[in-house]
Amino acid sequence: MDEKEKMVLDAIKNAGKPVRPGDLAKGANMESKEVSKIIDSLKKKGLVISPKRCYYSPAGD
Repeated sequence: MDEKEKMVLDAIKNAGKPVRPGDLAKGANMESKEVSKIIDSLKKKGLVISPKRCYYSPAGD
């Protein structure tokens, strides 16, 4: 896992509720598209789930 993946995953965990990529992008000072790509990568690794459309939360919580 690279630094940006870790940062995005930590932000999702710290949110305490399902979050949208755009909200994470604002908090992380990154482009929304970049955050979406990172979330896709985390989903493929099984670290993030989507409880409802366009919202993401950590897997296993």
